[in-house]
Amino acid sequence: MKQTLLIVRHGQTTWNVEHRLPGQLEGVALNEKGREQAAHLAESLREVPISALISSPLERAYHTAEYLAQGRTLEITLEPDLMDTNVGRWSGQVIGELAKTDPDWNAYVKNPTVAPEGIETFIQVQQRVVAAVERWLTRDDIGSYPVFVAHADVIKLLLAHYAGLDAGKAGNFSIDNASVSLVEIEKEHAPHVVAIGWSPKPSWLDALTRPAEKAMPEPPMAEAVE
Repeated sequence: MKQTLLIVRHGQTTWNVEHRLPGQLEGVALNEKGREQAAHLAESLREVPISALISSPLERAYHTAEYLAQGRTLEITLEPDLMDTNVGRWSGQVIGELAKTDPDWNAYVKNPTVAPEGIETFIQVQQRVVAAVERWLTRDDIGSYPVFVAHADVIKLLLAHYAGLDAGKAGNFSIDNASVSLVEIEKEHAPHVVAIGWSPKPSWLDALTRPAEKAMPEPPMAEAVE
């Protein structure tokens, strides 16, 4: 049986706008724009026969999943291993300030496969999220179109795995808030990455309508960036 994985990033939060690292902190909820984004994505996916909804337990992901569940007879199942990267002491910090004051942070941005104590490396994150998704795919009740709602780095690392790329290269992907990436899985065939970060209203389109604004590059820890 061929399965199409829909891997969704949560909608925007105030911390995204502030370029603040949420990590695994609780209480980081969708802002008004994030709720609009989630609703728009849900409407765009209305015709997709979603067969299961699995979400990170963090509020921003779970509340995005709630929009996808509207009008469907599906329950949202929480999967702790889909949580965002554990950034330890950097949780709640503003990226710009870390870049000015913390050499460990700057080294991590350059090579997220190595990290200080208490911080997850990209390799560690990839191992837990891939294991979680693969566990779900072995279940008989997950169906052909399961949705996994998670976080930017989690999604980047899943895509890198299915594309056959090293975890250290995952930061090169761009994953918008409330976007969906698609991966086709079929026995005896290599995984097929169909779409990366598709959004009904992509951020690059916003940039084209605001040519005078200078776009901020997305660091590997994309959860802090709009």
